[in-house]
Amino acid sequence: MALPSPSYTITLRVETPATQRATSELVHEVAATGASVTGVDIAHSHKDTLIVDVTCDTVDADHGGRVVDALNALEGVRVLKMSDSTFLMHLGGKIEVTPKVPLKTRRDLSRAYTPGVARVSMAIADHPEDARRLTIKRNTVAVVTDGTAVLGLGDIGPAAALPVMEGKAALFKTFAGVDAWPVCLDTKDVEEIILICKAMAPVYGGINLEDISAPRCFEIEARLRDELDIPVFHDDQHGTAIVVLAAMINALKVVGKDLGDVRIVVSGVGAAGSAIIKLLLAQGARDIIGFDRRGSLHSGAQKSDAHRAAIIESSNPTDFQGSLRQGLVGADVFIGVSAGDILTGDDVATMNDGAVVFALANPTPEVDPIEAAEHATVVATGRSDYPNQINNVLAFPGLFRGLLDAGASRISDEMLRVAAVAIADVVSDDERNAAFVIPGVFDPRVAEAVAEAVREQASRELAAAGEKASTGAAAVTDGRETVADWREESRGW
Repeated sequence: MALPSPSYTITLRVETPATQRATSELVHEVAATGASVTGVDIAHSHKDTLIVDVTCDTVDADHGGRVVDALNALEGVRVLKMSDSTFLMHLGGKIEVTPKVPLKTRRDLSRAYTPGVARVSMAIADHPEDARRLTIKRNTVAVVTDGTAVLGLGDIGPAAALPVMEGKAALFKTFAGVDAWPVCLDTKDVEEIILICKAMAPVYGGINLEDISAPRCFEIEARLRDELDIPVFHDDQHGTAIVVLAAMINALKVVGKDLGDVRIVVSGVGAAGSAIIKLLLAQGARDIIGFDRRGSLHSGAQKSDAHRAAIIESSNPTDFQGSLRQGLVGADVFIGVSAGDILTGDDVATMNDGAVVFALANPTPEVDPIEAAEHATVVATGRSDYPNQINNVLAFPGLFRGLLDAGASRISDEMLRVAAVAIADVVSDDERNAAFVIPGVFDPRVAEAVAEAVREQASRELAAAGEKASTGAAAVTDGRETVADWREESRGW
């Protein structure tokens, strides 16, 4: 049964008779509907009536309507207004542009804009690489989508995707000090999306691709990585893979197993599944079997695209052929990035002792987490109301913080791997247990650890390639710069 959630917090303005029991009766009636009351405030008092604001968490939008009906059914009670806290948070959008410099005098204006800004523009014209240092490019990421695969909502279009991309930008800023901006494109054409991203790239230090449907997302990311000189990251693939690997490292420590020895079953071989398999292999996994709706990917399976072909060639060493349920028998690890309610607790019971289950489909996991926990030692989901939430916010802010600090022009598989290890290492030996294999999303240590690991790896790769790091990168090669320190500008300009 679904529980009340902060996602459906409502505030009801209620007119009620002015009696000693007025507020307690309201609370009782709201609670009787299954809502969770979080606040009761008297907004106004009159001779015979009270105006009371009742705030409560509900299960869904329909539940809010039932609460209103229940209160209206009380004698002398009338609901005057219902406000949805989630919609109120989104009024006018969730992000804004704020100047970093004072603009209060003519002297300020002459430096920030004309005529002084012309000197900076000419310096960049002479040395284009200085745009990373002297403009917002140094700390700005574009969050790009076409609205075709938004959360669990599917193809809802660019305008409807905008609240999600705004939220993503807010997370970048909050967790790693990265300025991000939503770019929602009204086109599904692969070539057009690539062309637009290339055309706007001079403004940004990186591109975060978001909620673009497969298999188009693969080509868009691959092409942009080849054709741009800034990092391009598809969070639905690699962000998920990073956090899954981080949680897996700690989960296997809890059950006392080695990644190279366990048998891993992955349900779902789209954007996230293919990236998870690739990163697990990079960390040392040897026995992974991917499953789609038809069953296992084996040597005789159809290689309909390059990513499926890569999975078939690099995984399933025993060439297992069969259904997901059959493949789960004797497995050590299950990772689901597919659809809800496709397995039961009895299916999990067929796995090896000390099983690890990551059921990540949202909002409904592949198997009920409570049922899974009856048989598996470690259970993780993508939800916040169960232990061990696999949340991409643990990865992408710190990852881009490190990339921007290093002045990186690309993202390597090794950067993704070290980011995962850094997240895992935040959980100490004393903290780690079956219900805590991944840090909480508000743990301030995470973004710093990821940024440092990525920064150091990017610097090593730049040095190995013989590339000259920018002034900004040189300042951070010792890895000691913090998330706050990057804001310090050189006084040499």
